[in-house]
Amino acid sequence: MTPSQEKVDKLYSLIANEEDARACKDISEQACTEVPRNFFLILISQTLTSLGDLLTSPKTVLTWLMTAVGAPAALIAWLVPIRESGSLLPQLLIGAWVRQHALRKPFLVLGAIIQALSLFGMVLAVLWLQGLSAGLAILGLLVVFSLGRGLNSVAMKDVQGKTIPKQRRGRLTGLASTLSGLLTTGVSIWLLSSAKEAGVLIYVLLLLGAAMLWFGAATLFSQIDEEPGETSGGGNAMQQAFANLALLRDDVLFRHFVITRALLLSSALATPFLIVLAQQHSSSGALLGAFLLASSLASLLSSSIWGWLADWSSRRVLLLAAALASVFCFIAAIASQLDGALVASIWFYPLLFMLLSIAHAGVRVGRKTYLLDMAGGNKRTDYVSVSNTVIGALLLLTGLVSAVVASWSLFAVLVLFAAMSGLGVLFSWRLKEVTAS
Repeated sequence: MTPSQEKVDKLYSLIANEEDARACKDISEQACTEVPRNFFLILISQTLTSLGDLLTSPKTVLTWLMTAVGAPAALIAWLVPIRESGSLLPQLLIGAWVRQHALRKPFLVLGAIIQALSLFGMVLAVLWLQGLSAGLAILGLLVVFSLGRGLNSVAMKDVQGKTIPKQRRGRLTGLASTLSGLLTTGVSIWLLSSAKEAGVLIYVLLLLGAAMLWFGAATLFSQIDEEPGETSGGGNAMQQAFANLALLRDDVLFRHFVITRALLLSSALATPFLIVLAQQHSSSGALLGAFLLASSLASLLSSSIWGWLADWSSRRVLLLAAALASVFCFIAAIASQLDGALVASIWFYPLLFMLLSIAHAGVRVGRKTYLLDMAGGNKRTDYVSVSNTVIGALLLLTGLVSAVVASWSLFAVLVLFAAMSGLGVLFSWRLKEVTAS
């Protein structure tokens, strides 16, 4: 063993909180020997992509970007649905395609490159176009970006499931989110002092920086040591994809998990309405920095804690995060009916945004870890692709319903999200424990 390998193993043993850095669970003995190296390759690459996601968030950065180029409000309303559903809906077909290949690492590299090139395209659109044409170009490139994101989502869960043992996956995801949150905090502080002065230039720099982060992640993905896994043979991808939908009918645990995840969409869908409420009191450009800082602090303060808790019980993480989301959505609903110095202050809604983002981070870490631990091999790939595709469709439906309700009353839509999260508590409670199995 080389000195550098010894250092990697020692550092991994500290993070994993174990004396034997090669202790493994749910992966092969051969894969076990590469766990420390793969852990840090995935950790750094996920940190880069998580930072890139924060710097191109449709809830904050892309919303302000579209406003800066003069895009119509009707186009801005499609940012979140396209970003999320565009990466989730195709995964039924993407999963069937990916599972036909013994190595899934190349799909990680491809997905990261697609996302990087899409962001470069957005930079050109911002520099060369204005108004409607700029907005349409950004939305079109966001569709392509989301397809690359969906490819990464399917492949990453399978690669991570093959290279990282159980009870180490949650802390890997949480630590990556914490590190990216720390880095984004610095960017947010810079934005707080620069957003009013630099205009579109700031968004160009954010997009260029995020594109380079994805190129860096692609390089790291290519270095992961992955063993060949199961394949589904040469069957038709379309037929196999729709055959996998039978999992919702036949697999009770999986169906229950998908229902729970669907209810907890509320933690993600509620956050843009906090920005809407904040903009009713102030249109200051510093709000971008404040909300981005709130988002990064949420990752920094909570993700690693959620990750460690998920390695103990991902079911209990879902339960706690759902309860917090319900409470914070209800507080936001009450705040929407108030009109005083408290809610008008620049920090009130960013703080509430941060608390709700902490709950959403718990939902994300909990459901990712739960899904990883439910199954192995191709079944894991099928679970990911089917659940993501179903959730993508439900996201569009829920987004449409919430948009209609919100056009009538912001109070009503926030109460709706609080109720959904409350039901999510009940369904999380009924989930079976899988983490320690």
